[in-house]
Amino acid sequence: MAVILAAGRATRFGTTKQVAELQGRPMVGHVVATALASSLVEQVLVVVGHDAGVVSAAVAGSGPVEVVDNPVHATGQASSVRAGVAAARRRGASAVVVLLADEPDVTAQAVDAVVGAVRDGAPASRARYEDGPGHPVAFAARVFDRLLGLDGDRGARDLLAELGAVAVPVPGPRPRDLDRPEDLAERDHR
Repeated sequence: MAVILAAGRATRFGTTKQVAELQGRPMVGHVVATALASSLVEQVLVVVGHDAGVVSAAVAGSGPVEVVDNPVHATGQASSVRAGVAAARRRGASAVVVLLADEPDVTAQAVDAVVGAVRDGAPASRARYEDGPGHPVAFAARVFDRLLGLDGDRGARDLLAELGAVAVPVPGPRPRDLDRPEDLAERDHR
């Protein structure tokens, strides 16, 4: 099951970046499409918080996508991970792959690679690009309790290290976060 983190305030962007248009569709829509294109993802959970109605509307009708509300999103990214993992657990997920709504250039192949490593027995895995580690990351159900104990704005970075996450090789450079309007404009002109 994919968990897309789309609850943030996006202060550097100046507006709700999750719905900023990128090639005719909202940025979060690209991430949803990537998750759905994966051969190992059957359902997508999109965690919303800031401007929840706007972000929810942007993913409506995208297929097997469910919106999960994070009422405490302002406390940091870990709260969105907790909300997504709790929802995935309630739905009986054997693993989750976590994607960020502001990284539309992650590929379905990268999703398949990290999910495959977890299905092969790793407690956690993370994409390893030519220039370093990045998203997506995946976790087996047996570590969901650890994810539910996260707090702050660092997400699962420290937990990945503690679990000895498998680094899964993914070709190409690490996908960039599109944190500012200039990042989006630059990406559009590549």
